[in-house]
Amino acid sequence: MKIITLRELEYIVFKLAQERLSFDEPIPDFSTRFPNTLESCLATPFQSFSGKSLYPTLISKAAMLFYLLIKNHPFQNGNKRIAMTALFVFLYKNNKWLKVDTQGLYNFTVWVAQSPATVKDETVKAVEKFLRTHLVKLEK
Repeated sequence: MKIITLRELEYIVFKLAQERLSFDEPIPDFSTRFPNTLESCLATPFQSFSGKSLYPTLISKAAMLFYLLIKNHPFQNGNKRIAMTALFVFLYKNNKWLKVDTQGLYNFTVWVAQSPATVKDETVKAVEKFLRTHLVKLEK
């Protein structure tokens, strides 16, 4: 399984989100990120304990990546846009895609952002369900 690296996040995801997902509030420069928070968001989905992956499937890794990039706020602004873009890049690298309309993805992303931290596990499960519902094999 292919991971998403900090360098990819900077050069692909950040630039795409900045250029293609513009809203009233611009995304600040990448150098203004909160470094330890961002690295944690990228590393957590790929952690293992006693040789076993904590998030063993592509969907569980993608869900955790998406959730953490939204909820942990590694950037001053644009976290939801960057999370959506990172999700698509991660899925693309692993020959998958989401077949979902833009408004549906936006509404779901806002719902995740507004979810209370006290229901993290339930929210991540909902993200996994959303991904399973809309995940398709990438046709190149």
